[in-house]
Amino acid sequence: MKKIMRLAGVMLLAVIAASSCKKETRSLNLSFTPVGTLATPNDNADVKLDPTSSADVLFKWDAASTEDGGVILYEVAFDKDGGDFSKPVYKVLSDGAGVQPQVTITHKDLNKIANAAGIAASSTGKLKWAVIASKGTNSKPSSQSRTLMLDRPAGFAENPAELYITGSATEGGTDLSKAVKLKKNEEGLFEIYTSLKAGDYIITDKNTDGGKQYYIDNGIIKEGATPVVISGAEKTYRLNFDFTSATAKSVEIQSIGLYMSAYGKEIGTLNYVGNGVFEAPKIAVEFYQFDWGRDERYKFIIHTAAGAEYVGSVNPNNDAPAGKPASYFYVVPVTNDQWNNTYKFDPSADRKNVKVDVMLQSNAYTHKVTVL
Repeated sequence: MKKIMRLAGVMLLAVIAASSCKKETRSLNLSFTPVGTLATPNDNADVKLDPTSSADVLFKWDAASTEDGGVILYEVAFDKDGGDFSKPVYKVLSDGAGVQPQVTITHKDLNKIANAAGIAASSTGKLKWAVIASKGTNSKPSSQSRTLMLDRPAGFAENPAELYITGSATEGGTDLSKAVKLKKNEEGLFEIYTSLKAGDYIITDKNTDGGKQYYIDNGIIKEGATPVVISGAEKTYRLNFDFTSATAKSVEIQSIGLYMSAYGKEIGTLNYVGNGVFEAPKIAVEFYQFDWGRDERYKFIIHTAAGAEYVGSVNPNNDAPAGKPASYFYVVPVTNDQWNNTYKFDPSADRKNVKVDVMLQSNAYTHKVTVL
């Protein structure tokens, strides 16, 4: 009998719970009044985009209203000029995970949105925006929309995360898996020291099938599979690709000189051996004798077809290299100052021969001195 009563009690509770759930479902109110007034930016506002800066635009509107005070979420929707927002080209959730009646959008993201709306780089185009409010499954667009004029700079809306060159003119040949990777100096800026021979190459963001491809047309980076053709004898180059401005530069690298500060001159020459490495198999080193002691400071000079460029230490002054971290040997552009931003030879290099390697590769620009 007790078992029967317990079972009846459990069943009664289940019925009460189910009834409660049904009442809650029936009482859920999804109705609300959509956004009525858009505050900023003004209609037909003209924004000259600078995606490389921290500039942004504040989108703000009057909050939607609801009788029960329920939570309303907001998205700013963007569409092409003449669009009806049935299929917006881009949507951005408002600040505060969607609950605030405003959102701050950077120029960088607006540049992406302009690109999605078909506004080409180095051109001006119109874009419509409205606010879509939603409560549960119910969503409504704002009763008004506005137009935004976006002036896009040269460059790409989406910069590649990585960059490679591949083709018959490159050190990796036509095997895509052996494409030569470029060093990413900063967002959108890539650089490589490499040799090129007669043939052609393309630029790609992947060393596997399916990557985006780029080519150079009179110094301008364009998306597409048109190869860059190289003719003449094999030479060593520094190639620079700036996707923020869609520009490319190349300069021939002739050699790298080992510059010893106390002598004020180069004491040896490093030649290119491949894979971003310049090498001098044997250089005689003798520290310079001052009254206070023997001086062992050095840095490098890159000789290009456009002139000499000094590279050296990230530190203005250095101690001996023993026990120093990898960053001690990093190679960065420096001034032609005789003493600053120099390294120091290990004391064992005095009156000895050394092998010197400068490695300008995608993972790091660094160097190594081996006492022979």
